[in-house]
Amino acid sequence: MGLRILDGKLFARMFKGGAAFLHSKKDTVNKLNVFPVPDGDTGDNMSMTMEGGVNAVESDAKEESLGKVSGDLAKGMLLGARGNSGVILSQLFAGMAKVFDGCPAADVATVGEALKVGVKQAYSAVVTPTEGTILTVARESVDYAVSRIDSESTIESLFDDLTYEMNNSLKRTPELLKVLAEAGVIDSGGAGLVYIMEGFTKVLGGMRPEEIDSYGAEEKKSDDVDFSAFDENSDLEFGYCTELLIRLQNKKTNPATFDVVIITDFLRTVGDSIVCFKQGSIVKVHVHTKTPEKVLEFCRKFGEFLKVKIENMSLQHNETVAVEAEMKKKSRVKYATVAVASGEGIEKLFTELGADFVIKGGQTMNPSAEDFIRAFDRVNADCIFVLPNNGNVVLSAKQAANIYEGSRVVVLNSTTLGDGYAALSAINYEPDDPDVIADEMNDAMKNVVTCMLTTAIRDTTLNSVEVHTGDYIGFIGKRMLTSDPDLICACRSVLSEMGLDEKFALTVFAGAGTSEEDNAELERHVNETYPDIEVYLVDGGQEVYNYILIAE
Repeated sequence: MGLRILDGKLFARMFKGGAAFLHSKKDTVNKLNVFPVPDGDTGDNMSMTMEGGVNAVESDAKEESLGKVSGDLAKGMLLGARGNSGVILSQLFAGMAKVFDGCPAADVATVGEALKVGVKQAYSAVVTPTEGTILTVARESVDYAVSRIDSESTIESLFDDLTYEMNNSLKRTPELLKVLAEAGVIDSGGAGLVYIMEGFTKVLGGMRPEEIDSYGAEEKKSDDVDFSAFDENSDLEFGYCTELLIRLQNKKTNPATFDVVIITDFLRTVGDSIVCFKQGSIVKVHVHTKTPEKVLEFCRKFGEFLKVKIENMSLQHNETVAVEAEMKKKSRVKYATVAVASGEGIEKLFTELGADFVIKGGQTMNPSAEDFIRAFDRVNADCIFVLPNNGNVVLSAKQAANIYEGSRVVVLNSTTLGDGYAALSAINYEPDDPDVIADEMNDAMKNVVTCMLTTAIRDTTLNSVEVHTGDYIGFIGKRMLTSDPDLICACRSVLSEMGLDEKFALTVFAGAGTSEEDNAELERHVNETYPDIEVYLVDGGQEVYNYILIAE
């Protein structure tokens, strides 16, 4: 006899099973990238988005209310969402949570209605939904599964039907999206969703999540943390990166009316790099302090800890932490700009051009909504302009803007580093109207052309260009321009497609692996072939891309 009711405990186990199975298959999803470049990160993005949900409920193992569990999952995913597929995934579960809100449990019909609302909300997260993607896979499978619900249906049969049609829909994605057919792949986001649902069905079939995959328990390499960085004679120079999740308790305070300013004001007396916000009855705290015990003592006055993480920042190898350690919250200002960039030279230049905070990320490292929220808190401005500088980061930035309550946040549609570079060059904070400033930045992006060059990781054909593994490929947006075994020859080909006759400047960001000889040859070619163009060669230091060419 199958299950007729879905409660919170079961939904939490199913979710963890889905997260676990996706985690085990994330590299497979990454490799489904349409473009044959070494930056496929859909699997990582979706897995980390699911991890945000897992972390939100891992301390509520005894919670049985479906409404409570689904709400916590949705909040965790919204904050942890990365990349377009991650944001769409988080919105799918957020829509489901709306139907489950206040429900101790749900019957099959209610679960089906939740799935339909989830699909509707996922579609609404995208301004112009594209069929043949994760959206299609979700919609077609939910329509199919819900249409088969009858008096004999069970939770197991519903998710079996859902998973069955998801696989069918995924196989059809190349028929709906020409670029998938040309590249010879299925949609990566849709594949990730299929793995999640297959994890759901494995749990319904009796498996425990930890049997599916050792989720989140990957062993760290021995060189990930250098303990010699803090020995017997070291001084505590940077302090501790301290992060807490606190569940407010009725016996200690009123969770509904509690104001996090109480905690924020205290944190300012013991540390910096402060982030503190409230979601329901949970308060998330991030602070850099030399006295974490004081933070724990103070915060426990209002609730109990769901999660505590304290790390000695002298041992951190993540450069983001080092930047955070130096970045103290500023005094309140009228305007500020947050930009996303990767590569030491690019980050430095963006800062010099006027970015108040640069989030390290972009290709292969899509920042989460929570990363943006931390940045918004640090710049501390009435109005914050955001330059995502990557098409796969825009939705996360917008999701963070919708969540953040401390400022007005304006997310500009900068989908390339060239867009961000041009917008920063045009920053003018003199107008009193933020819309005027945003319009000026948008105008600056209109005539910019950005071309990327990297190494192909597989054979394929795109835009009638035959691509061979190991070749240097160049493309503008989604348009493949060239594939050549010689880097400089590839550069020459793409330069001829950038419309330089109508441009006045070319900025070249040289990647971490480029040689001085190649840089000099490229600069010489531009000077000789396009004498009216001013060329600026910048040591960008970016990974993945040999060159990023920006024409203005």
